[in-house]
Amino acid sequence: MRKVPFIVGQFYHIYNRGVDKRDVFNDGQDAARFLESMKEFNVEEPIGSLYEIKYERKFGHPTFKKAKKKKLVNIVCYCINPNHFHFILEEIIEGGISEFLKRLGGGYTKYFNERNKRSGSLFQGRFKSVHIDTNAYLLHVSAYVNLNNWVHRLGNTFFGRWTSKKRSSWEEYVGDNPHNPHSAESDSLCTKEIILGQFKNKREYEAFAKEAVGGIIERRYGEEVPGLDSLLLE
Repeated sequence: MRKVPFIVGQFYHIYNRGVDKRDVFNDGQDAARFLESMKEFNVEEPIGSLYEIKYERKFGHPTFKKAKKKKLVNIVCYCINPNHFHFILEEIIEGGISEFLKRLGGGYTKYFNERNKRSGSLFQGRFKSVHIDTNAYLLHVSAYVNLNNWVHRLGNTFFGRWTSKKRSSWEEYVGDNPHNPHSAESDSLCTKEIILGQFKNKREYEAFAKEAVGGIIERRYGEEVPGLDSLLLE
């Protein structure tokens, strides 16, 4: 039994890293595959591989595309860095978080091992989880996850998005570019209203998140981070 039980309606900070601290996202293709898996595996019904899902969508029953499937979890925000990932997830059905991460981890490990001609575990044991037990904690963890690349001094996740192995939901939260597919609600991975609904607008959340993460960085490294104040999307 997990030390932290998952309760429907509660939020959890989920994270894990590569075995032996190895990189698990080597390039933009890996990052894109992981994001696609996050979307496709987040359904209550049993599913097969991504290949089977795409085949069924293309050649299967005509109602396949139209059917709105029930989700396992609400993805509040995420960040994937070269050797680890972070999520905030809401348990919306019993066992949803565990099933989602089982599918995601298993499917991505199979893809990664086949692509890199390796075998064995890719992630360092079972994923870690922390119960987010207050709203203030939820808001601050959202900032930490959305801007986790800055916490680790990895720079932007969104310039050169399609070739970068660093991705986060920051652009979903503060971006206004209609040509960016991650700004489109139909393709959004995150249930952003849980966080953004508590602010007047995106700019207010952006200012809050940058201030919160700036404080984390100053405490961790004892210095301010140049460029954090200019972390704006045109």
